[in-house]
Formats: sequence, C-alpha cells, structure tokens
Amino acid sequence: MLAYAVFMLPTLSTFTNDWFPAAEGSPRTQRALRVALTVFATTLAGMSSTALAQGQGASNAPNARVGAWATAPQAVAQHPAAPSFNRAPAAGGRTVRQIVYPTLSGNDVRVRFSNAYGTQPLLIERATLAVSTRGAAIDAGTVRGLTFGGQPAARIAPGASLDSDPLPFAVRAGTPLAVSLFTQESKTPTTWHKIAQQTAFLSGAGDFVDNAQAASFPTRFTNTLWLAGLSVVPDVPSHAIVAIGDSITDGMRSTLNANRRWPDGLVRRLDAAGRRDIAVLNLGISGNRLLHDSACYGERLVARFRRDALEQPGVKTVVVQIGINDINFGYVPPHGGLDCDVPHVIVSAPEMIAGYQSLIAAAHARNVRILGTTIPPGKLPPEREAVREAVNQWVRTGGAFDGVIDFDAALRDPSQPTRMLPRLDSGDGTHPSDAGYAAMADAVSLPLILGSGAKAQSSGAAR
Repeated sequence: MLAYAVFMLPTLSTFTNDWFPAAEGSPRTQRALRVALTVFATTLAGMSSTALAQGQGASNAPNARVGAWATAPQAVAQHPAAPSFNRAPAAGGRTVRQIVYPTLSGNDVRVRFSNAYGTQPLLIERATLAVSTRGAAIDAGTVRGLTFGGQPAARIAPGASLDSDPLPFAVRAGTPLAVSLFTQESKTPTTWHKIAQQTAFLSGAGDFVDNAQAASFPTRFTNTLWLAGLSVVPDVPSHAIVAIGDSITDGMRSTLNANRRWPDGLVRRLDAAGRRDIAVLNLGISGNRLLHDSACYGERLVARFRRDALEQPGVKTVVVQIGINDINFGYVPPHGGLDCDVPHVIVSAPEMIAGYQSLIAAAHARNVRILGTTIPPGKLPPEREAVREAVNQWVRTGGAFDGVIDFDAALRDPSQPTRMLPRLDSGDGTHPSDAGYAAMADAVSLPLILGSGAKAQSSGAAR
C-alpha cells in the first residue's frame, strides 16, 4: 500500500491588463498600479487556501513543531537546448543521498519531499535518515527508515508535497544528516533546488538507502532533488527565522560544503549568543526575482512567498533579500535557445516597492514579522543604479517593514559606494565572497532579529 500526498499546492491566479481599468497619470504610474494590484491579488490567492498541516506560522507553544532545515523547490528548465548545468541528474532506478545541516535540535523528525513541478506522480520506493560521517558515508548504526502513513513507500501527486511520519530520532543542530531515497522510475527529476552549495550523491543502479559505504555512491552533483525540508519537535519551545531571496541568500559563489552563506553565519552568531532555540531556514533561489518568473530561476517571490516562507513550521520572522535581478534582467539581450532571463522587463522602483508591500501584507496577515534588507551594490550603470538607490531609500525610511538590515552599508566600498568592497567581493561584482557573507551576517542586529523592539534598523556595523 502507498501513502498518497493529499496536500496540493494551490494554483495562483494570473492577471492580465484586461482586469484593470485605465489609471490616471503617466504610463509608468499606470504600470506601477497594475503591478501593485497584481501582487496583492496573487497574495490573496495564495492565502485563500488552508495552510499545509504544519505550516501555521508562528507558535511559541511547548513542543510545537519547528522547521530545522529547508530549501526552496524550483522547476527544472524543460528545454532541449538546456546546457548541462540546467539539467537534473538522471536519478531513476538509483539511490539519491543528500546531506543537510539542521539548525535546531529536537526529535520526532519529519522529512518533506516535494513534487511541486512534477507533471506525473513521484513514487518514492524507500527512504532513510542517518547521521552523515564524511562524503556519502553514513553511520550504519543510525540508519532509520522513513514511513508515510505507516508504509515505506509513497506516491506524491503532481504539484504536491508530503511529510514523512514522525520518526524518533535525536537531531542535533550542526550535525549533518543524510537523507537517502530510492525511486524506481526512470524519469528525469522536474523538481529540484538548482544551487545547493552542498555535494549530494548518486549510487549505481539499485536500492542503496541502507548502505553506509561511500563507494556505493560514485556520482556527485550539487543540486537538491525532491527534498524540501526537515522539521523536529524541539527540546525547548523554539521558532524559526526564514531567510528568503535570491542568489545572495542562496550563497552563490561561497565555498562548497562549507556553510558560508550569510544565513549560516547568522546561525553561528545565534549559537554563540546562547540562542539555541531558533532555527534559521534558507529559502533563497539563485537568479530569483521579486516580480517575474523564470524557467531557470524559480517562481517570482510574490508567488512563492506563502509556500516557501509563511508555511514553514514555526516561522516567526522572515528576512527578505531580493531585487538585483529585477533591476538587471530587463537589460539582458534576448537570445535563442533556453533564455533564463525571460521576460526581459525593465522594472521601476515603484513597481518593486509594490511587490515588497504585498509581501509585508501577507506576512502581517499571518502574524509573522518581516524584515527588509537593502540591495547591495552591483557595479550598475547609472539608470539601474538610480532604481537600486530609490528602492534602498524606501526600504530604509519607508517604515513599512518591521525592521531593516542594511546589507548595502555592510558591503559597499566607502570610496566607491556603487561597488562592493574588494575584499568582500567574490570577483563578479555582485556576489559576496565568504568574507562578504560573513559581513552580512555580522550586520544583523541580534536584538532586531530576536524581536525586541519594533521598527528598528540594523546598520552595516556588526551588532
């Protein structure tokens, strides 16, 4: 017998200009108004459905379930001309072993699998959880089978996600875990997280979910397949902070397998401060935009915000970091084949502000705090730099967010404020280095992130 996923991700409404009457003012003003109405309608559409079983937002009740690790599902680009780095590994008939680093201790583990972008049901034949030792190797004495409705196998419907049954398993924050799953199906995955910054492993043909030997997993890749989250019943009443955004939250160009993304740095700061009752969940997607979808870079943030942020178990605070791709992609020339930058739409500061406002409204409707961040420098031409500075001015002074973290101030070169400080730059002018991500984590005010005081601002200086 198979457990069947019953939680379907609702389809978000898509609106066209036919829905809106003509607005007074300039064409750009009219377009900003349409964007504001669109993102607000999208938010309402997402909020109209019942939340998934464990996704009810903030809770401080003793023993309430909290997310300990998560990643954002996205569609695998479906195009015959897709280059290899946009193609998922062939996992059918093989065992996938993926390593996660929980950020909260607890027990009664549930693992979430996602078929959000599948067009066919996903059949999981077997899955296990174990303590990871090195590479693909695991501690054989810790291997435990996951079940779904009491059964070892599960069928997850297209567009759905499914949590495993609670598993008695002591999770310790920072101790890596290996999630192994075997699917007999030969189809190439359609749901993944493209940039994991963590090595995962594929076996040869067959079911190796119980196998502890690294040699049984000869193939390596750096995506996440079907795996979306891990939650626990914590040792003490706890809650989660969700960091959501683009590649700068996803940790693009940070050191592989080293956990040097800025949310990882925040985990270390909270641990050093003795706050082991707080999980930090990273829901960044590299290339993601606030206002427009991409075949390669995920759904727009205003569309995925409910699922990826507000429905995380135990979420109390969300930190939003996004915007540089909205500013840049409209200026990238279209090209043949797989064009990841479609649509090539030039956006204005008012349109971006409308998008942020929709996120704020959605968070507040769930009683979740939402902190804004300024867009870091990116060596932009003058017309794009003007949009970045206008958005940052609104983030800093608009008073709409429950607090502000000034990543721009943390990363910019004082002598050239439109550029990143060289020692914090990974080399492409947009993505921080490991030192840059550490500077971002240090720029977060712990009193602000912990919720002591409303409408506070965190400067670029470490707190």
